[in-house]
Amino acid sequence: MKIFRHLKSYVIPIIFIVLLLFVEAICDLALPEYMSNIVNVGIQQSGVSSAVPQKIKAETLDRLELFMSESDIKTVNSFYSEESDSVMTLKADISEKDLQQLEEILINPMMITNLLSLAQSDKLNDKNAASDIGGDLSTLFEDMPQSTDIFTILKTMPKEQLLKISEEIGEKLSSYETLGEDTVRQMVIPYTTSVMQEAGVNTDELRSGYILNAGLIMLGYSLLISLSAICTALLSSVVGAGFARNLRSAVYNKVISFSAKEINSFSTASLITRCTNDIQQIQMVVIMILRMVLYAPIIGIGAGLKVKSTGADMAWVIYLAVGTVLLVVISLMIVALPRFTVLQKLVDRINLVSREILTGIPVIRAFSREKYEEDRFDKANRDLTKTNLFVNRVMTAMMPLMMLIMNGTSILIIWVGSDMVDSGSMQVGDLMAYIQYTMQIIMAFLMISMMSIMLPRAAVSGKRISEILKTENSIKNPDEGKALRFDESKKGEIEFRNVYFRYPQAEEDVLRDISFTASKGETVAFIGGTGSGKSTLINLIPRFYDVTGGKILVDGVDIRKADIHDLRDKIGYVAQKGVLFSGTIASNIAYGSDDISFEQIKKAAQVAQSSDFIEAKEDGYASEIAQGGTNVSGGQKQRLSIARAVAKNPEIYIFDDSFSALDFKTDAALRKALKKATDNATILIVAQRISTVLNADKIVVLDNGEIAGIGTHEELMKDCAVYQQIASSQLSKEVTA
Repeated sequence: MKIFRHLKSYVIPIIFIVLLLFVEAICDLALPEYMSNIVNVGIQQSGVSSAVPQKIKAETLDRLELFMSESDIKTVNSFYSEESDSVMTLKADISEKDLQQLEEILINPMMITNLLSLAQSDKLNDKNAASDIGGDLSTLFEDMPQSTDIFTILKTMPKEQLLKISEEIGEKLSSYETLGEDTVRQMVIPYTTSVMQEAGVNTDELRSGYILNAGLIMLGYSLLISLSAICTALLSSVVGAGFARNLRSAVYNKVISFSAKEINSFSTASLITRCTNDIQQIQMVVIMILRMVLYAPIIGIGAGLKVKSTGADMAWVIYLAVGTVLLVVISLMIVALPRFTVLQKLVDRINLVSREILTGIPVIRAFSREKYEEDRFDKANRDLTKTNLFVNRVMTAMMPLMMLIMNGTSILIIWVGSDMVDSGSMQVGDLMAYIQYTMQIIMAFLMISMMSIMLPRAAVSGKRISEILKTENSIKNPDEGKALRFDESKKGEIEFRNVYFRYPQAEEDVLRDISFTASKGETVAFIGGTGSGKSTLINLIPRFYDVTGGKILVDGVDIRKADIHDLRDKIGYVAQKGVLFSGTIASNIAYGSDDISFEQIKKAAQVAQSSDFIEAKEDGYASEIAQGGTNVSGGQKQRLSIARAVAKNPEIYIFDDSFSALDFKTDAALRKALKKATDNATILIVAQRISTVLNADKIVVLDNGEIAGIGTHEELMKDCAVYQQIASSQLSKEVTA
């Protein structure tokens, strides 16, 4: 149901799929009937499908009319036309209804005439024939001379007596009640065939024509089945691929909107698995649902109705087969289902290990830990392989068991049905069709059981995807129309008012009672020991996290009441770790906005002291950047990240220890150029080096999450012990160097 809620945009293709499945099922259900007709009619009845002769000698028709009422004789004669003096031909424009009426009239007289003809021609002993026929005819046979024609004698008898004889024989045979209409017709048709042969019909050609015609129709149905299956598969693939695309987009958009809190609650490896492997599992299930699960009830119910129409009393065989199938599927699911949940977690684990190893290759090599990492990957790989093998072995056992059930069911039907064929209550072709219809019913359950292999794993994947989509974002954007506008008179101003912050699930605050103001055009630096909360503080400004106490104001507005996009659009952020994207140098610098010109890109590169190494490359600004920026050095990566922020020309710059990979000369040149290019912007710098913050308008010293001092370098050297310790330590090192 969760899947179908996401398929609303594909209603029309799904309707076409259902219609195609019905076409396929109708054709599929027609094939056993035609196969049955080929056996029953084409082979056993020489292509004669009705007990009504297409051609009949006038003499033979006269004999049949002996046992008909005057009204029946009149009806029969109205359907035959005289081809010659001795042969009568059935009219070509006769309807199916008229043919059925004619058959009901002729079938009893034909059975009587056939018995009398057999007795007359000594194919049966006279006394036995008389005994089988019974009534007045029995006495007639006993008294009749050997060479006398029985039909000549019958013509001399009163009509009422002949009709009475016909009724007596009909009651004695009771054919329709004990044998069934189809079997009675099959008993009469050999006589019909001989009558037609006597009238000059080539029954060999009739048989060949009937089989060829039925075969061509079956080929036509098979072609239609193939075309329907191809179109269904195509549409199912389109729907499945589109569904997966939409689901990936929904998951991606959700993940992109996550704050750091939500990102940390899912591992990166798990998010990658959920966006790829899990969605792929669901996509496969969507295709299988549209192709197999929807088809299974259609073909199953259709085959059930066909089986019921045969009138054969073998329903218990089908119930037994279906019950056995369900028992096997349920047993296998009980064993395999718990492992599907474990399987996806193991996929997460192997992705996590692979990602860590691939990103940490330099460190692994530096510490000669290749063997350790090989063993770690091998363990994750073996655990996944072991679970996969277990699940696949369990599922592999399903197909042989299903084939055993299907073949056992066929044998059981043949065993039970052979008695029915022997007793005359079922024809051979009908038995063959019954087997095929039963196989179709079992195949319907087999299709669903095949889905049981994929559904549990897809259910686990669906749950994992649902966890992402249902996760509430802790950083909420104000409702549309309720976001506060920024105050233009306070443009570029940042104010922290008694800010407290604690990480999710942490026991104590990371920041406590932080208050300061950064005005437009000011450069405010943050310095302190490792773990003092510098990066955490500046990450609160773009709302990567929300404060747990107090408030942060940008342009005079509480950032929690402003539109997130508008807020972040004001900020040029350079992370502690330079991040580049695959593409060109130019595309990375212009990443912050869609309308940055090439001149702006060049100017930003010059400010960031990047133009020299860029222009030294063969392709210059069109040079490719590898994934993760692996083809540039750490310092170059940092400078390109700074250029990206400069090219955006924001109101506020945030540099999170973004100069750490630069040498002192480049650092000084960059800060000088940056000061000139960003004269009207507010700059926030997190730094470890005193040299980076010496010329800042305001330095905020953090110690264990609290402000230890605020002021210029000179002021802090006089009043702030923490700053003095940092300065004396670093300055002495620089002097020594």
